[in-house]
Amino acid sequence: MSEARFGRLIAEALDALPAEIRAWLDNVEVVSADWPTAAQLDGGGASRSESLFGLYEGVPLTDRSSHYGMVPPDKISIFRGPILAACATDAAVREELRRTVIHELAHHFGIDDDRLELLGAD
Repeated sequence: MSEARFGRLIAEALDALPAEIRAWLDNVEVVSADWPTAAQLDGGGASRSESLFGLYEGVPLTDRSSHYGMVPPDKISIFRGPILAACATDAAVREELRRTVIHELAHHFGIDDDRLELLGAD
């Protein structure tokens, strides 16, 4: 799957979010990368043997104070290589992108992996 098509599918996943959720994403950048860097793997808590599909890097909304400002946007990276390696069809890629975008946005809203697992959204 081309980078351009993959990017369009990420955009579709974002566009499908409810307007109320999208309204809270004014300082969040969602980017596509081929693979996570070594630093992203180490910082994201994933071992090199795990497939990291996405990564949130930023300050969750729940951790921000009134002094939060003048900072670069939070960043959500969606990793094309691991997702394409795990998905056999376009439909599977589309579904995994939807899940990954939602998962990483949950971190932006302050929901950690343990809570996501309890909610059945891991």
